[in-house]
Amino acid sequence: MAKEADYAAEYVKSMEQGRRKPTIHLLRVADQLCGARGLLTAGEEYLQPEKFVSYSADYMLYELDAVALYFYQASLVPGLLQTEAYARHLITGRWPPLDEETIERRVAGRMERQALLSKDTVSFSFVISERVLRLAYGGGALHKAQLARMLEVGEQRNVDVQVLLDRDMVNPGLRGPFVLLSTEQHEHLAYVEMHGGGVIYAEAEKVDGLRQRYEKLLQQALSPRDSTDFIAKLMGVP
Repeated sequence: MAKEADYAAEYVKSMEQGRRKPTIHLLRVADQLCGARGLLTAGEEYLQPEKFVSYSADYMLYELDAVALYFYQASLVPGLLQTEAYARHLITGRWPPLDEETIERRVAGRMERQALLSKDTVSFSFVISERVLRLAYGGGALHKAQLARMLEVGEQRNVDVQVLLDRDMVNPGLRGPFVLLSTEQHEHLAYVEMHGGGVIYAEAEKVDGLRQRYEKLLQQALSPRDSTDFIAKLMGVP
């Protein structure tokens, strides 16, 4: 089997013994060699890399049902606003490094999420730190395309993009990024992500505290119109 799959024998052995998840390629080779007639390849879907990191899976389900979402981001462009090139640059740079199949799966998942923006009955609010807009991840062309994408999405009537200038160094978002969600069932939730994990809060006290922070951030941020002008100037648009 190792010879047919062009794998090292020890590599195949580790998959047979459950120490490593089988690859789809090995599954197809095994199905053919064993004459399984599709019984083995029927399990391909279970071997596909997850589109999202495991700790964010619950949040993704809530995001799909939300009628209003509010994002504060101090270090990266929010996933819903990322271009494919920006997303790929970030995901490829994760450490420990991911395999190519997982990278492609994660990038595709992030792009699929952006279909939410086409739901014009769902409102989106983004408050983004100025430093995020100035960090040219991946180089000038990628950076300019990312800024253009934010301007494009910000033109939608259900989307507000606002910039929090760095002059407001002391602000309620110093503890890090977070997301607030409201659902049709009048649930109010908050999602906070950190290194290697993410937490969804449903407790009124926790959610209300983050809501108050967000309201203050909105007060400190530029208006949507002024934010558009600010991003355009960063792009060099007169």
